[in-house]
Amino acid sequence: MAEGAAVDGLVADLSDEQWHAGTASAGWTIAHQIGHLAWTDRAALLSVEDPQGFADSLTEAWRNPTGFVDEAAEVEARTPPPELLSRWRAGRAALADALLAVPAGTKLPWYGPPMSPMSMATARLMETWAHGQDVAAAVGAQLAPTSRLRSIAHLGVRTRDFAYSVNELSPPDQEFRVELTGPDGDSWAWGPADAAQRVTGPALDFCLLVTQRAHRDDLALTTVGAEAAHWLTIAQAFAGPPGAGRDRKDDA
Repeated sequence: MAEGAAVDGLVADLSDEQWHAGTASAGWTIAHQIGHLAWTDRAALLSVEDPQGFADSLTEAWRNPTGFVDEAAEVEARTPPPELLSRWRAGRAALADALLAVPAGTKLPWYGPPMSPMSMATARLMETWAHGQDVAAAVGAQLAPTSRLRSIAHLGVRTRDFAYSVNELSPPDQEFRVELTGPDGDSWAWGPADAAQRVTGPALDFCLLVTQRAHRDDLALTTVGAEAAHWLTIAQAFAGPPGAGRDRKDDA
């Protein structure tokens, strides 16, 4: 909820003209970004409340696997901004309440592997933060990094094998070590301390990478081992087909 409120604060007072300003996502305006968040929150709520209904919608979505997200965002973006903002606020609040009520041990269907309620909440946090980066850049603002990045980084680590699979590659057999520095200077780590394959750097940069909001070459991440270096070229914490990523700043 806190991440949604932070992004909400970026758009609440925008004019209709500003809502239709372009963002770093090709072809997407701010309205597309918020519309996508509203649509995905509704999809997650459907997964919680009506798994069969979600399964039916998933079957329909995979008829156009590389385009259904853009199509949904385009429909949402045509909604008048006050209505779209109200819809997004109501949807994210309803989803938060619904996830809290899901029994422990339940797996919720999704566009990637099924998820626990906690993982679903983390995925919504990740997407809200990622699209919030695009919105913030479009309005000339910044979202201050917080300790919530730890949950996004955790998802980025946990989705390592998923990133390989959607790129039709076999995941490495060995575990990786990921060591990150949080916004407050805290050290966060995943994987065996003696792992040969390692990633280190700022948590913010790792989160920008796994959400594909910045190019690998523009981030202060260090790798040890060829497999770790390769992972950072395909990493994605979000469900769906492989993401297109972002150009290097020098190439933009």
